[in-house]
Amino acid sequence: MILRRALTAVRDAIARQAAVALIGPRQVGKTTLAHMIADEVPSIYLDLEAREDRAKLADPVLFLGNYEDRLVVLDEIHRVPELFPALRGLIDRGRRHGRKTSRFLMLGSASMDLMKQSSESLAGRIAYVEMGPLNVLETVATNHDLNPLWIRGGFPESSLASNDRDSLEWRKDFIRTYLERDVPLLGPRVPAETLERLWTMLAHEQAALLSASRLAASLMISAQTVTRYIDLLWTSCWSAAFDPSTATSASAW
Repeated sequence: MILRRALTAVRDAIARQAAVALIGPRQVGKTTLAHMIADEVPSIYLDLEAREDRAKLADPVLFLGNYEDRLVVLDEIHRVPELFPALRGLIDRGRRHGRKTSRFLMLGSASMDLMKQSSESLAGRIAYVEMGPLNVLETVATNHDLNPLWIRGGFPESSLASNDRDSLEWRKDFIRTYLERDVPLLGPRVPAETLERLWTMLAHEQAALLSASRLAASLMISAQTVTRYIDLLWTSCWSAAFDPSTATSASAW
């Protein structure tokens, strides 16, 4: 088990604020960390990608009002953005009852901008903690050999794979899922094949000056479209964009 530095930040945020949003790309260990927190205090866990858990929140005020004395973990909160206004009322009611902190821990793999827009109604009631892939300090704490971090990247499943081949296959699957499933959730439909080609080209452009017009010519789209696609990739997966493993996997395609 690798001790994540975000764990202390989340604990501190929960102790001082009613709601905490733990933000980061998929598969960086947010759910694992949330379960560690939940094991420390009375809590309930809801996965909002699961239909049965979403059904429980058909009347969120009624359901969550029964758990005012517990920490409620809401995984994939960006799937149910209409939940935020109800959370505001529950937090305010809890404050009147003396429960001012440790109410909700929300996990989201969408962009920080999207999460902040969705949670505008919680202004003054929510703290944000960003969690990215494993970094050098976390890796050194368990293993002084940093080569795997540069080769496999910091996503735990990739970093801790039994061999390099399994690690590479995991990264390929991660990128495919991200391009074909996650990105389309954030805006107009973008051809996954075009995004995959752009992703690969960007990986080969490391440390070089970006030329949107040159990339556009190769992709047979406009430079403005290239810029828009890059902005979309950045806002939807800001931490993963700096993981060396994504470049390795893209280059391998």
